[in-house]
Amino acid sequence: MIDKISNVLSKFIAIILALLVLLIVYDASARYLFSSGSTALQELEWHFFDVVILLSISYALKHNAHVRVDIFYDQFSLKIQTLINILSIVFFILPLSFLIFYMGVSFVEISYVQDEMSCDPGGLSHRWIVKSLMPLSFGFLALQAISLLLEEVKKWRSL
Repeated sequence: MIDKISNVLSKFIAIILALLVLLIVYDASARYLFSSGSTALQELEWHFFDVVILLSISYALKHNAHVRVDIFYDQFSLKIQTLINILSIVFFILPLSFLIFYMGVSFVEISYVQDEMSCDPGGLSHRWIVKSLMPLSFGFLALQAISLLLEEVKKWRSL
């Protein structure tokens, strides 16, 4: 189930990325060819970029495309690599995900209550929407980490 959510999320990210490219082309063309620009469009670009980066974290974990120091890892046996993966999930990924989720909810709540908006003239309102990506993305990361943990434990037991 968690992997299916990750796959659906990856398709959503692909759509947002395509929209981001179109938005950047439009914004750059309008700015340089017609000397007109929009603060709201520039902020929307940043928000789309936030969506792509934050929601891609769990996808990167699922496909083992995340940053890892492979200097020693590649030299270890499969059993030791699997144990390292398990310990990394339990002691680093999950605690960090839960902490950022917990702190992020308050962050979003404050933004919502204060009706935070861009301080730039013509900027976007409802800043809490983009800020909600932080706890949401780390919630997805925690779910993906749990799925990966179950796979790694099963692999470790079979070795």
